[in-house]
Amino acid sequence: MPLVEVDFINPVISSLEETFETMLDCKLARTGLALKENNTTLHPISGIIGISGRMAIGTVVLSLSIPVALHAASTMLMTEITEPDEDVMDAVGELTNMVSGSTKAKLSKYNLSMGLPSVFHGSNCHIHFPSSSHPIAIPFQSPWGALALEVGFSFMN
Repeated sequence: MPLVEVDFINPVISSLEETFETMLDCKLARTGLALKENNTTLHPISGIIGISGRMAIGTVVLSLSIPVALHAASTMLMTEITEPDEDVMDAVGELTNMVSGSTKAKLSKYNLSMGLPSVFHGSNCHIHFPSSSHPIAIPFQSPWGALALEVGFSFMN
């Protein structure tokens, strides 16, 4: 039975929504879905993690606007954070790890492994997705602002 990319992407979407609702008490609304037209992140703060297994490899990016990153870190650390500092980067890394860990659990039948998250801050950060993947961007809106998932998987035969 061939793998379908949607079988991998839907668990990432539900993992993001569940993580934000459970950990941050923040409800997300998906606002679209599109093939990525370039390899730059959609927002200036991004957590990136690689997922691999014998049947698939992929890259999952949690891309946050600065207001979302600040509110998420403030909520997680229970203190007001007003600038994108090391605490914000650590919080985004932890959120990325939680989303990926939940995704891995939802896809447990595929025996996937996760790398450690990397967090980047800045405009025009370039992402490397697996060469045969067709990365997609899934934008969301939250009460704090915009964020997106950017996901690409490549499947082995």
